[in-house]
Amino acid sequence: MRASGQALLWMVLLLACACSREPESAPPAAAEVGAGQAADRPSVTVSGDESQAVVGVWTPPPVELGEGERGQWRQRAAEALESGRLFEDGSAAVPIYLALLQADPDDRTARRGLQRATGAVLAQARRALADAAGDEAELRRAEQLAAVARALAPDDPQVQQLQRDAEAARRLSTLNRAGEDDLRAGRLGEQGNGALAYFRDALALQPDDVRALQGRAAVESAAIGRAEQAARVLDFAAADRWLGHAQAVREDGAGAVREARQRVEAARNARIAALRDAALRDLVRGDGLRAARARLDDMLQIAPPGDPVAAQLRERIDLATHYGAFRPGQVFTDALADGHRGPQMVVVPHGAFRMGALDAEPGATDAEKPAHYVRFDRGFAMSLTEVTVAEFGRFVAQSGARPRATRRGNSIVYDERSGNFARRSGADWRSGYDGRPAAPNDPVLHVSVRDAEAYAAWLSEQTGRHYRLPSEAEFEYALRAGNPARFPWGDAAVPPEGSGNFAGGNDVSPSGRTWNNAFVGFGDGYWGPAPVGRFQPNAWGLHDLAGNVSEWVADCWHASYRRAPADGAAWFNPGCRARVVRGGVWSGSPAQTRSAWRASMDSDMTNARIGFRLVRGI
Repeated sequence: MRASGQALLWMVLLLACACSREPESAPPAAAEVGAGQAADRPSVTVSGDESQAVVGVWTPPPVELGEGERGQWRQRAAEALESGRLFEDGSAAVPIYLALLQADPDDRTARRGLQRATGAVLAQARRALADAAGDEAELRRAEQLAAVARALAPDDPQVQQLQRDAEAARRLSTLNRAGEDDLRAGRLGEQGNGALAYFRDALALQPDDVRALQGRAAVESAAIGRAEQAARVLDFAAADRWLGHAQAVREDGAGAVREARQRVEAARNARIAALRDAALRDLVRGDGLRAARARLDDMLQIAPPGDPVAAQLRERIDLATHYGAFRPGQVFTDALADGHRGPQMVVVPHGAFRMGALDAEPGATDAEKPAHYVRFDRGFAMSLTEVTVAEFGRFVAQSGARPRATRRGNSIVYDERSGNFARRSGADWRSGYDGRPAAPNDPVLHVSVRDAEAYAAWLSEQTGRHYRLPSEAEFEYALRAGNPARFPWGDAAVPPEGSGNFAGGNDVSPSGRTWNNAFVGFGDGYWGPAPVGRFQPNAWGLHDLAGNVSEWVADCWHASYRRAPADGAAWFNPGCRARVVRGGVWSGSPAQTRSAWRASMDSDMTNARIGFRLVRGI
């Protein structure tokens, strides 16, 4: 006969207390099981009461007991129980025992059999839950068994715990499966959702769940893989982001991420080194500066802040921009075609300065004003000292030149007997300040500005480099060497000892003369020019700019600095006769030793007070 729902409910309630002592507990889970099965199979549905629907509701399959066959059915139930067939169909143990009890509630054999079957259901459910990690079939069986146990003993604490464990197992499986699906689809969870979020939720439920732990490790590995792939295509910003995501996956993953970071950094450093080497090759070419800058831009896209290789390349490019193949402060000479060497040159740094005298400067004239700023975007090389007699003599000998004083047959020299300057026949570039023969290392005197320009042109031909007279701005910039004060050494009224050859109150001429207008208490040991380079250089390594002899510059004379060039170029008007001389001189007053001092001189003038030095482009 077919069991009715009312009779079954009565039987379940009758057996509830009897089933509560046998099986052990097991892990959590929840899900709907076995819905929609055939009529001869056990079915599980979801209860309408959600507070009770921890697992599905099990309905026993029907069992038709024939008249007078109960002993045989008891035997069949015992055999089914022994073989482990507990609930699956009408020949399983539990449905038969329920049918027997429905037919005879006092059937003690059936009641004891149902109690044993209920214990077996709980035991099998626990084993299925233990095997359910990653095995969907075992999890479904555990859920079915939990539904059966709930139908048999809903109030049993062990059954209730089994239901909770089955629900947790289902939730854990669902989270892991969702995480694995997202992982396969490449949704790692770097934005806060996706695979990582699912695996983290799973681990919050079960901290030692192997499946979730493996999933989380797979997320980390995938993020590391993406970082290394990004590094292979030189997208190091993306590589850093993915390494950051990998670092955030788990605290104990630092080792793997650290090793990956080392590999990415090795790739980054190799690329940076390759860009540096290519940029340095570019800089060797005369037209390679733009290409080198482009490589630096590429390097800065991938280099971390403060990267020393990028900083060094930037410095090299800046040097090339402002100094070509040179460095500020570098001293060099160019080879001449005859095998000799040209004058020693020193590289002057690029920069800006205030040129001229301020309105309040003592001794300043209107010709030194207005003070104005001049900027040099590129460095230049300037003669370490004035051009010497020996250097100028090589030019005369090889070029066959006849300088102005030689053609004219005279020049202005210092006359010791009168203490004045006077014209003397026979004085030319070979003569010293007093007309007597000059030493090879003395600054060449008695040369006009055109003689100086002719020497620069000859030197350019000899070396293949462009030599010229300095502009007035270049001369004052190099003379000041970063010092904006009144004098080249500062604002002190007396020059420091050894700083240069100036007219000092302690200087004495061969006949015992002294200066009327000189630096009081100062003496340098020379009456007249000293051999070049005898005194200390200034801050940029240049000798004798402040004293010894005044020097020709390339500019034409202008009565003030109004409309003067701001880029340091010579202010030159073709055909001009009046030229500019700059720098203190062995016979000059303190006012003529100021950094801003300048004077007008006829371009044909030669005398014992004026020499020159050159600059060269770099």
